[in-house]
Amino acid sequence: MTEAETPHTTSRGAALAALVFGACAIGFAPIFVRMTETGPAAAGFWRLFLALPILAVLALRDGGGVRTLPSKAMLIAGLFFAMDLSFWHYGVKLTSVANATVLTNLSPVVVTAVAWFAFRERPGRIFIAGLAMAIAGAWTMAAGADKSQAIAPLLGDLLSLATAVWYALYFIAMRQARQGAGASRAMFWSTLVSTPILLVAAFGMGEEIIPASGAGWLACVGLAAVHVAGQGSIAWALGRLPASIASVVVLAQPVVAAVAGWILFHEALTLLQMLGGVLTLAGVVVAQRAPVQRAQ
Repeated sequence: MTEAETPHTTSRGAALAALVFGACAIGFAPIFVRMTETGPAAAGFWRLFLALPILAVLALRDGGGVRTLPSKAMLIAGLFFAMDLSFWHYGVKLTSVANATVLTNLSPVVVTAVAWFAFRERPGRIFIAGLAMAIAGAWTMAAGADKSQAIAPLLGDLLSLATAVWYALYFIAMRQARQGAGASRAMFWSTLVSTPILLVAAFGMGEEIIPASGAGWLACVGLAAVHVAGQGSIAWALGRLPASIASVVVLAQPVVAAVAGWILFHEALTLLQMLGGVLTLAGVVVAQRAPVQRAQ
C-alpha cells in the first residue's frame, strides 16, 4: 500500500469494483434467458433452483441460517420476485434485450413513488422532473424500436414496464426482510419461495421446461451464476458505497445488455431508441439524487 492509499480508499475501491462486476454480470441475464431453450418462466425456475444450494451455504453463515423460520417479509419478497422474473423473462423473449433491460431500470423511480404514498416520504421537484424524463425516455424507446427485431414489441415493452413495478415491490419487501436478518438468509428464503411459483407458472403456460441441449443447460447455469454472483456483489457493495454512487454505477447493466444483444442477436439500436435509453437512465439518475422529505 502506498502512502496515498488508506484502508478506507482501498475498501471503497474494492466495493466499486464489486459493484461494476455485479452490474455487468446481471447485464448478461437477458442473454442467458434467450439461450435457455425453455419457456420464460421455466428459465426463471432453473435460475433460482440451481442457485439455491449456493444460497443455502451462504445463509448458514448468517444468524439463524436456514433452520430458523423466515419472516413474513421474506415470504412476500419471494412472491414479488417470482412475479418480477416471470414478467421480465417474457419481456426479454418478446421485445429487444435493450428495451427489456432499460425499462425494468425504472424500478428506482417506482420505489420512490411507492414510498411517497405508503411511507409519506414526499419527493421534491427534482424527483418529479426526473420521473418525467424517465417516462418520456421509456415512451421514446418503445416508439423508436425496430419492430422487425422482436416477436411482440409492444407487449414485451409493457411486460418490462410492469417488471419495474414488481421489482420495486420486491425491493421494499426485502428492505423489511433485512431488518434483523442477513442478506444471504433473506435472499435464500425469498428464492425458495419464488422457485416453485415459477415452476407452476411454467406448467400453467404450457412452456418447455427442460432445455433441449447442453448449450441450453449451460445457459441455465449461467443464469444461476448471475443470480448469485451478480446480485451478491451488488448487495455487498451497497453496504460500503453511498446510494447516489451505487445507483449510477448499476446503470451499467442495460448498457452491457444492449451491447451483448447487438453482438449476439444482431439487435441494432435505432437513433431514437438510443436517445430514449439515455433519457430514461438520465431520468432515473436525477430522481435517485433528489432529496426526500418526510411529509408532516
